[in-house]
Amino acid sequence: MLSLRNYRLCSGDSTFRLPLPSSGSVSKRNGRWRSPEAAIIPNFHLPMRSFEVKNRTLVEDIKKLRLITAIKTPYLPCGRFDLEAFDALMHMQIVNGAEGVIVGGTTGEGQLMSWDEHIMLIGHTVNCFGGTIKVIGNTGSNSTREAIHATEQGFAVGMHAALHINPYYGKTSLEGLVSHFETVLPMGPTIIYNVPSRTAQDIPPTVIHTLAQNVNLAGVKECVGNDRIKEYTEKGLVIWSGNDDECHDARWAYGARGVISVASNLVPRLMHELMFEGKNNYLNLKLMPLIKWLFREPNPIGLNTALAQLGVARPVFRLPYVPLPLVRRVEFVNIVKEIGREYFVGEKDVQILDDDDFVFVGRY
Repeated sequence: MLSLRNYRLCSGDSTFRLPLPSSGSVSKRNGRWRSPEAAIIPNFHLPMRSFEVKNRTLVEDIKKLRLITAIKTPYLPCGRFDLEAFDALMHMQIVNGAEGVIVGGTTGEGQLMSWDEHIMLIGHTVNCFGGTIKVIGNTGSNSTREAIHATEQGFAVGMHAALHINPYYGKTSLEGLVSHFETVLPMGPTIIYNVPSRTAQDIPPTVIHTLAQNVNLAGVKECVGNDRIKEYTEKGLVIWSGNDDECHDARWAYGARGVISVASNLVPRLMHELMFEGKNNYLNLKLMPLIKWLFREPNPIGLNTALAQLGVARPVFRLPYVPLPLVRRVEFVNIVKEIGREYFVGEKDVQILDDDDFVFVGRY
């Protein structure tokens, strides 16, 4: 009965009154109460916003990067991260000239991670390698709320820049695209990722040119093609090719700053040469069989298979990804021999591997 009486007091008793604010917290204008200014400060919904951010990086420092590797995430047989293998792969990237890494991107299977895993891996990469290489965390989402929260956390643990994709599956209008990106751009240096083959929606130039007015836009990872890249670079935008098979021409004929690469997981030294040492049609053609092999099935299936065959990562796949079939694994051995084993990461001989060598994990 006591609880019922209390409920009646709160909801039905006309004599019950809420306490008035103290006189010190009331602002009056013409005798009417006005909410305190502190209640309407811009972006008050971003509690992790701070000017004291670890590894705060200038946007110009991100714009200078030419070779950025979309780094693979290796797994243990239980499906959890194999940080020892991850660190070894990171070291191989650094010593072979990669200037930045995308952590938890499409290649790194961020789509198969919980946000706790995602932010942990970004923080781990920053703590171990952030003084040597730029760490760009994929904190994008098709949910603006999730993108805001993940980006706050990513910058809080020290990432140098964020990678943001446009909302996929549910999609949105062009005005919605602008609004989505404008919520995360104020947090720090940002690369926008346009890959219509995965999102089913192109980010058109009208949207990019609108967003380019924000000082935190470092540039765009563009997968539509080199004609689109040329359209941007002629107007002074920084663009990275998102297509390994087009990146040489993008860099030397269409004005791209560089590439965000999958192939550099495997041959970082050769991809560095392709981006830094001038036009080299011979090397580009030499790498083309490898690049075409990598993307025969949706990325990162080919890369995961290749790193397992090289002994750099365990042959563990988080479903729904499964390895390339035996005939393709034989092809990869021949490709490695043709290019030269010394150019590939790792020190073990390349193996074909049996089907039974692979482990598939659905729960982790």
